[in-house]
Parts: sequence; C-alpha cells; structure tokens
Amino acid sequence: MSTQLSTQLLDPEYAFRPAQPVLSAEERNRLQGIALTLRRDIIEMTAAAQSGHPGGSLSAADIVTCLYFSILRHRPQDPHWPDRDRFVLSKGHAAPVLYAALAEAGYFPREQLQTLRRLHSPLQGHPDMRKLPGVEASTGSLGQGLSIGNGMALAGKLDGRDYRVYVLMGDGEIQEGMVWEAAMTSVHRHLDNLTAFVDYNQLQIDGRVTDIKSLTHVGRRFAAFGWHVLEIDGHDLDAIHAAVQDAQRTKGRPTLIVAHTIKGKGVPFMEDQVEWHGTAPKPDQAKEALAQLGAGGKEAAQA
Repeated sequence: MSTQLSTQLLDPEYAFRPAQPVLSAEERNRLQGIALTLRRDIIEMTAAAQSGHPGGSLSAADIVTCLYFSILRHRPQDPHWPDRDRFVLSKGHAAPVLYAALAEAGYFPREQLQTLRRLHSPLQGHPDMRKLPGVEASTGSLGQGLSIGNGMALAGKLDGRDYRVYVLMGDGEIQEGMVWEAAMTSVHRHLDNLTAFVDYNQLQIDGRVTDIKSLTHVGRRFAAFGWHVLEIDGHDLDAIHAAVQDAQRTKGRPTLIVAHTIKGKGVPFMEDQVEWHGTAPKPDQAKEALAQLGAGGKEAAQA
C-alpha cells in the first residue's frame, strides 16, 4: 500500500500551504501527467542500466516537474540563453529525474534515456555540463550545489539580469559543512534571486538521516542564518508552485523550501525503503513498478 506523507511532519513555525489552489484543474492534471511520465522514465532508464539511484529521483519528481514545466524560464532550443533561469541539481546522484525532465522538455531525444550510464553516453551517473545540453552544473560531489548557485545568483545581480536560480539539495547532503558556509554567504550577499529546496525524504544511503546525523528543525537552522523559510508537502503541486511564488516575492534574502517527500514515491514497494537509494530494479521489479505507476504518463492524465 502506498505510503502517505503526514503533514504533521511540517514544522508549525514554517509550515506553508496555499490558502486556495493556485493551479487550475487542467494545469494540475497536466503536471501530474508529466510527473508520472518522469517516474516511468526513471524506472525504465535505471532498469536498462542496471545501475543508478531511483529512490531519490522518484521523491524529487514533483518538484522537478513544477520547475521545468511551469516555473523556469528556459529555451530547450537555446540552452545557453543568457536570461534563462538556472537549475542546479546539487544531489547529483538523482540525475535520472533531471535527464527525464530535460528529455521531456526537448533538450535531447527521449530515446537517449536508455543510454544512462553507458560508456560514452552523455547521460553519466552524475550530470556533466560539458556533455549534455540543459545541465547547468556538473554535480555529484555532495555539498557543492548551493555554492554554485550562489555564484550564479551573484553573477546575475552583478550583470543586471533578472534570472532566478534554483538549487535542489538532499537531506543527507546537507550534513556537509560546505552547505552551511554557502548558506551564510547567500544571506550575506542578499541573494533574493536564489531559491533552494531540500528534498527531505529522511533516508540516505546508509540509513535514516536521523540515525546518521540528525537534521531536526532544518528550517529553523536556515532561518537562524537569515533565510526566508517555508515547509511544504513536496508532492503537492499547488504547494510547490505557491511556495516558489512566495520566494519570488521575497526581497533582500534567499528562500529555503523544505519539501517533505517520500523516497521512491509512486512505487509502493520502493516507498520509504532505504535499499532503493542506489539500487536499480531488476527486470521483474521494473515491470511491477511500471504497472503500479500505471500506463501512459501524460496520456493517462489527459484521458
């Protein structure tokens, strides 16, 4: 049975829910269909590679869907457009969700997804900005993405450009000290064009985040540095969209969105199971996962 995310996990001080839906029923349906397509792609490409990280890719699918298909200003036909918004996947091991989004958006042919992690494929185990259009930063050495995002956001301000920068971090990742140095810099530089997400699925490769190094009150920690903080259900498309809108209205400081998610979201036998952090599904498991996700993706949502 599918795991349900309890909104009781949200810190009452920073819990954020839109007072009313911000998406039309048609738009929500469209985004749900795309998120389903990305989840199916994640299963198919990791199964084909027999390698990769499905759990954290699935947990981030709704965030990435909202960004690429509703929020980001970007041009797949012109990946280096100077005024594009930037997205940095700091938790680079979740590359499958980024690749699925880029293919769906039209940065490269969808058939290329099946080359994940193959020799000479541009779809490496971690994103490589030198090899694949649409990848803004080569990531995977955990803890570096927020610093990279700081540089992009500061450059935008110095150049007088109005693009925004979005960084997606993992909860296990923010145990890295470099993240907290970067968090201080974001506030010191008044980077209000920077929004960071934490994919807070509570699992990392070695087990429960709370058992490895507790992250109690993540939002309060960032708030103490001076960040504007929001906590949301990271699978609620309206909440994601509304939180980003709130971040866009916030001036003088960066915004952190703590997105409470479920590892392996959408595939019941993977949900909240640490072994799916970095284990690819076998052919029979992939078949079961795809059946649980249902057929069609976008087509199913439009039916």
